[in-house]
Amino acid sequence: MSKIEADITIHRPEELSTGLREAWHRAMDESPDYQNPFLAPEFAVGVGRYRSGAARVAVLHEHGEPVGFLPYERGAFGVGRAIGLGLSDCQALVHRPGVTWDARRLLRACGLSVLEFDHLVEEQRPFGDHVTGTFASPILDLKDSGDSTYPQWLRATYPGLAKTTLKKERRLTRDHGETRFVHDERDPRMLRRLMEWKSAQYRRTGRMDRFARPWIVGLVDHLFQVREEHFTGVLSVVYAGDRPVAAHFGPRSRTVFAAWFTAYDPDFHYYSPGLIMHLRMAEAAGRDGVRIMDMGRGDKEYKDWLKTRELRVGEGFVTRAHPVAAAHRLWRRPVRGLRNTVLAHPSLREPADRLLKTVGTLRTSARPASGRAAPRPH
Repeated sequence: MSKIEADITIHRPEELSTGLREAWHRAMDESPDYQNPFLAPEFAVGVGRYRSGAARVAVLHEHGEPVGFLPYERGAFGVGRAIGLGLSDCQALVHRPGVTWDARRLLRACGLSVLEFDHLVEEQRPFGDHVTGTFASPILDLKDSGDSTYPQWLRATYPGLAKTTLKKERRLTRDHGETRFVHDERDPRMLRRLMEWKSAQYRRTGRMDRFARPWIVGLVDHLFQVREEHFTGVLSVVYAGDRPVAAHFGPRSRTVFAAWFTAYDPDFHYYSPGLIMHLRMAEAAGRDGVRIMDMGRGDKEYKDWLKTRELRVGEGFVTRAHPVAAAHRLWRRPVRGLRNTVLAHPSLREPADRLLKTVGTLRTSARPASGRAAPRPH
């Protein structure tokens, strides 16, 4: 730990004291904006463990008390990024109510010329001038008391979808044996199966295979073992008889469950196992005290079906006067702009998606199959 300025200290995540972790947890508890598990210190510690020492945490102090926590990764030339950028579906400076900060002064304290983010919590006003775009992040409100539960809401709002999904689940039982759902599966072999399915999906659809990166595999393995109040890695599996059909891995906090990695055996695509999985996860998480299931940024048909409302998340670059910041902005903004333009327009997105799938098919046919492809949930 080193003192950079009077009220900002910089730490490696794994070196945070018990007192600082407890203060971070209190800040999460005091605001619904910061209860996402990706904002927990446990996630920062995991990333720090597998990202070659790049992870840091800036701690803001008022009158000697820790009141704010910014996890980030520091790269070459002072280029910074939100912790787990590209994996994390929620990013923020987690702080107690009423705390504010100067963005450029914060960057100086962190030794950064630029800080990039792509899932910034909307509440982060000191970063507001640096947001270049905002995007919908669908969520499910999982009410376990009061007027209705989430399954009741879904049946009332989309009766055809709910009826068809339950019908397919019954047919899955008739065709392949009793369907059962395990919300918190502790068998690590099922986590490996999920990774294999997901890798095959990435290759088939022409996407970057995240599980071809050892640090991501190591991180997911690590998070699977974390069992804390503010962060628990949850593996869920749908079985037909003794055969796993679909699986999901994602973290949960006390009140928020984050949908993260979902895949299934394509031999069972007819039964819509992705939808079965999400409906069962929502039902089980609601019973377990979770209030919100965060589906993450991105336009997917199944998210539109399942969501009860949307949050807004921002992307952009916090910068200060520095040549590296200017060069980074000039390089990254056109790439992001092109990607967002494609994603925002179905007339462009669908041909791009077909092209990626064609590339994925060519890649797959050019190498021995190492796992089954797993279509997106539907």
